[in-house]
Amino acid sequence: MNEVTDKIRSLRNEQKLTLKDLSEKTGLSVSFLSQVERGSSSLAITSLKKIADALEVPITDFFESHANYNYVVKTTDQKPFRIEGSTAEYVRLGGEFTGRSLEPLLVTLSPGQPYDKVFSHPGEEFYYVLDGIVLFNVDGKEYIVKAGDSIHFPSHVPHYWENPLDNDAKVLCVLTPVLF
Repeated sequence: MNEVTDKIRSLRNEQKLTLKDLSEKTGLSVSFLSQVERGSSSLAITSLKKIADALEVPITDFFESHANYNYVVKTTDQKPFRIEGSTAEYVRLGGEFTGRSLEPLLVTLSPGQPYDKVFSHPGEEFYYVLDGIVLFNVDGKEYIVKAGDSIHFPSHVPHYWENPLDNDAKVLCVLTPVLF
């Protein structure tokens, strides 16, 4: 099992919730939640956010987290993590404090991996490509965003991204609301 699925099951059991209870709170099916807890289904970040909200914990509880009350995130404190089912590597760049509304991340996209999941959720997203090229599909329109270029859009429009090249792409990403 992995750390995320174990944590979901543990929190659900601590709160004496059945899979059916969690399903009703998240809108996710009982069978999907069961597969997630067994580690036999990948978990999109939007589904993990629904589970975190239903269990009344910050999504960061599912990952190794280092609270930063000094507002500075030193390089030595930046811990990369992956979301199950994604080839992207994420590093949190923001501090930890009550009321924050931005989620700054450094994202490394693996080469040539098409991302076949389309996302649509509340908030907005800003990306600045640091290295490489990223192909964004936003509301059915493709945008090629090169190093030094940026893209900014409302998260409720259907969107996905991919790295079409043979080298990693590095992207500064700023999201609202806070997901991690």
